[in-house]
Amino acid sequence: MTVDLNCDMGEAYGIYKCGDDAAIMPLISVANVACGFHASDPSVMRKTERLAKQNGVRVGAHPSYPDRDGFGRRRMEMESEELTACIIYQVGAREGFLDAEGMALNHIKPHGALYGAAYRDEQVARAIARAAVTFGVPLMGMSGTGHEKWYPAEGAEVIWETYVDLDYDDSGEIVIIRQHEPVAADAASAQALRAARDGQALTLGGKLIEVKCETICVHSDTPGAVEIARAVRDAIAGYT
Repeated sequence: MTVDLNCDMGEAYGIYKCGDDAAIMPLISVANVACGFHASDPSVMRKTERLAKQNGVRVGAHPSYPDRDGFGRRRMEMESEELTACIIYQVGAREGFLDAEGMALNHIKPHGALYGAAYRDEQVARAIARAAVTFGVPLMGMSGTGHEKWYPAEGAEVIWETYVDLDYDDSGEIVIIRQHEPVAADAASAQALRAARDGQALTLGGKLIEVKCETICVHSDTPGAVEIARAVRDAIAGYT
């Protein structure tokens, strides 16, 4: 079994910084790079992809609701066709920058509230999947949610991921919050090993739930993200 370590990153904007991408990049194998609608700008997008290329890291698009003020972590109501178009627009920009660097688009991973909306909203999930099929790349998603039901129904391949710096509720869904709280590196690495080795995750209520784990996510904006990424990488070394 091979388990990747992925990171949501490239979320700086202009003079404003968000996370230490330069320190995290050597620790991961896959980068989910923001596309400009919740964070990032053209210069940051290009800089992040060049950094990924230097470190041999695969790059995926990280599109969101058009919600820069809320960092893409607020649910928005959009028509299905409108949402698919919104995602295609963002991924198209990402693919253009990848073409400029001679790199291929690896996958698409919705950001924040958009990712969470697809847990239960069939229209949202299918709209996301249709965008992925347009580009012929897989989606990152979570087992036990609508991702598992509706992404494949639209013909999209799925890369199953688990989380170590966000909490699971007892239903098996990630609790999406506006601002990430600090997470102890040892707790994150224990959750990572549990998912990679046993196919389980520990919930807020102390329940063990079954998860499919092909890749593990950390976030560049989580306090202590570099230490978390290093601890998780070391914990799953035997599974990569």
